[in-house]
Formats: sequence, C-alpha cells, structure tokens
Amino acid sequence: MLVDIPDVGVILGIFASFIGGLVAITAYNKIKPRLTSDAKNAKILTERLQYYENLLIDMKIRLDSVEMAQETQEIPQAQIPKPKEQKVQQEPPVTTREEKPRERIQNMQFGNVTDHVLRLITEKSMTSRDIQVTLGRTREHTSRMLKKLFEEGLVERDMTTKPFSYKITDKGLTRIGIVKMAPAQ
Repeated sequence: MLVDIPDVGVILGIFASFIGGLVAITAYNKIKPRLTSDAKNAKILTERLQYYENLLIDMKIRLDSVEMAQETQEIPQAQIPKPKEQKVQQEPPVTTREEKPRERIQNMQFGNVTDHVLRLITEKSMTSRDIQVTLGRTREHTSRMLKKLFEEGLVERDMTTKPFSYKITDKGLTRIGIVKMAPAQ
C-alpha cells in the first residue's frame, strides 16, 4: 500500500489553521468575562444614575416648596455678626412685598366650619379648592365636608364645570340665619 504524502504547503496550511483556531478560542475565553462584567457594571451604573437622578428631583421639589413658603411668608435672613470694633447700627431688613393677611380659621368645631363655608358661598359660588385654601384644611377634609353639605341639601353642586363649584341653597341660607326676601308682587 502506497500512501501519498501531501505537499508540505498543505500540511503547513492545516497546521496554521489549527493553531489559529486555538489562539482565537483562547482569546475569546479571556475576553468573554470582561464583556459580561462590563454589561453588569453598566447595569449597576445605570441603577446608580437613576437613584441619584431621583434624589436630585426630590431636592428640586423641596427647594421649590421652600421658595413658595418664602413667598407666602417672609423668612428673615440670617445676619452675619459684625466685628466688635465697628459699632454700626443695624437697620431692620426691608421687605418690598406687602403681604395680604390670609383669612384662616383655626381650632374650630365642625359646625362652625360648616357655617363659615355657607357664609363664604353666599357671596359667590366657589370651588372646593377655593374653600380649601380659605379654610386652610386638607383637600380630603374639604371634599368630605362639601359632600356632606350637598347630601343634606345645604349646597348645590354645579357638575357642568370641573372642578365642581358650589353655591348655597335656600335651606343653607336658613341654616345660617339669612332669610331670602320674597319678590315683590
């Protein structure tokens, strides 16, 4: 039996392909853990970024609420003490805005609040938000109270507008002691 030995160039080509495949597999196995860890790191970094973004949003909301509170009531600025050598008379801080006194009722019974609300809406119809701001109560408290007044027939609810506006009924007028005059005949 005679065996033909292939040409040296063919053998070297096969051997080079085999070595090249081994190098490629080894390189892939070395790089693969780094690729998956980069994906994990990217996920961790994205979560951290989202966390800090949420913190920044919360801080912005708090800052806005502090600024709004400052607008409604003047907060005195902290004064820096001057050195003892200088005896300069400090001027009181000048406020440029004039504040309107808010009509607010505190520490009163539910009946008094009801009467106050009925008196408020005798002048003009108001929304629950208007009443809430005037009373200084929570939205839930104001909504429950207006629902109760509506169910008792003391106020009318205008459902054509959003938010609903409320106006007093004749029954509500008699509750607070205002008698409506009958039209002259």
